[in-house]
Amino acid sequence: MASTREIKRRIRGINNILQITKAMEMVSTAKLRRARVRLERTRPYFQTVVDDIQNILAIVGDGHPLLKKRDEKTALYIVITSDKGLAGGYNANIQRLAEKTMADAPSDSKLMVVGTKARDYFERRDYDIVGAYIGLSDEPTYNDARSLALQAVELYRSGEVDSIRMIYTEFESTISYKPKVLQLLPSEDLKAKEGPVTKSSIEFEPSPESVLDYLIPMYVETAIFGALIEAAASEQGSRRMSMENASDNANDMIDDLETNYNRARQAAITSEITEIVSAADAVQ
Repeated sequence: MASTREIKRRIRGINNILQITKAMEMVSTAKLRRARVRLERTRPYFQTVVDDIQNILAIVGDGHPLLKKRDEKTALYIVITSDKGLAGGYNANIQRLAEKTMADAPSDSKLMVVGTKARDYFERRDYDIVGAYIGLSDEPTYNDARSLALQAVELYRSGEVDSIRMIYTEFESTISYKPKVLQLLPSEDLKAKEGPVTKSSIEFEPSPESVLDYLIPMYVETAIFGALIEAAASEQGSRRMSMENASDNANDMIDDLETNYNRARQAAITSEITEIVSAADAVQ
């Protein structure tokens, strides 16, 4: 059995770690609250953009160049992870899903990665990374999403890639986060909406095609921004849960060590009493 001094030293060390995990849990809780507010504001905006495109396609048809399906030779994957660790299986789940998705696809793969975790992971494995965005996973902005979308759409327009897919973590609740693959272009969501829409009911200036040239890249921007917000909320939720579990484990370890400390202390007292009694008997 360890000495009382060693046990007290371990208790102090675990208490120091406990203070860190509790502080990180509180920080993640505050960040999660802010991310959820942003998420609730973003989702309706994304759906509005999709609805507008569907209404236009119901009038002009699905012949826009950005919506036509191609023979897929090369696919672009936008993989969203975090810049920091200590978030449980958040990053590992995304990395596994990305590798599985690319392995199952018959086409070649190019990567745009968000977060140092994705960049470091896929660089070590010699994937073709055409863009890396670092330092925006915690507090993403729409300008960040626009930069990603601009590069991705340009690769698609130029024919360097034949499809764009995004791999991120969808926020379902404070304890549930689901890795997800979303195809951005050509998108299954961007289809003509069924309904009594006639060509004479809406006029476009300068033309429906010009409006779609503006709206479809906006759809990609909005989808990426929404995914960044979803991922940020999922990251903070996962980190909060990890730190809560770490704090609970630390408390359990402290309880066990305190029990061991009391046993060791009692054993030391008993040993001292025995020595005193034995010495007294020897004197007699």
